[in-house]
Amino acid sequence: MYKISRRTTFGMLLLLIMPIGVWLSGWQWQPGESNAILKGLFWMTETVTNPWGIVSSVVLSAWVLWCLRFRLKPAILLLLIMNATILAGQYTKSFIKEQVQEPRPYVIWLEEHHGLDDKAFYELKRKQRGEMVTALIADETQIPGWLKRHWAFETGFAFPSGHTMFAASWALLAIGLLWPRRHYKTVVIVFLWAMGVMASRLLLGMHWPRDLAMATVLSWLLVTLATWLAQRVCGPLTLPPAEQKEVAQREP
Repeated sequence: MYKISRRTTFGMLLLLIMPIGVWLSGWQWQPGESNAILKGLFWMTETVTNPWGIVSSVVLSAWVLWCLRFRLKPAILLLLIMNATILAGQYTKSFIKEQVQEPRPYVIWLEEHHGLDDKAFYELKRKQRGEMVTALIADETQIPGWLKRHWAFETGFAFPSGHTMFAASWALLAIGLLWPRRHYKTVVIVFLWAMGVMASRLLLGMHWPRDLAMATVLSWLLVTLATWLAQRVCGPLTLPPAEQKEVAQREP
């Protein structure tokens, strides 16, 4: 358990660098002109937005199983553990959102510049919120059409970030499960993807830095437990003896 928590804690600290740095800097989101970077971040965030998040989970699940090459029964158990962890994170964030009820940054901006009442806004049904957002920003030329549609689709509360919980959980699962097998490239790629998703939530006006930070901590708690459970029921995560010998022979 110590080695698992050490790996996942290291991963959590890496993911926290950006949101905590932004938080401490006092940076405040403001809408601006569309550019290639912002559009790229939008597509990054779409890899987690429903229904593409399901595709991402399928791809990541398949890749982790291929990397570990467990036998059929342990592989099925691992598949269940990983995706149960992701679902648990999403249910947890939904519960917390309803308790905290923090407005999104773009909602606060609409309140300041378009007279939106955020309390009345969140009392509406989801479809009505989307229609109100669309009507308020119809004539805004500084906001690209794809971002207008994204705001109208994402009208829930902000704290904590569900997109961050999804991406951070997969990144921490990668370091928890794959680092002992020396799949370093996979871990790095998944972490870069998770960091991109997190950055997109800030720059698209969807979340505050604290939303990302709390989501990362919650993901760490769930993934640490899940990785420990996977090792208990699926088998050791370290390299098998035959592979250890082969690796030792290749290394100088």
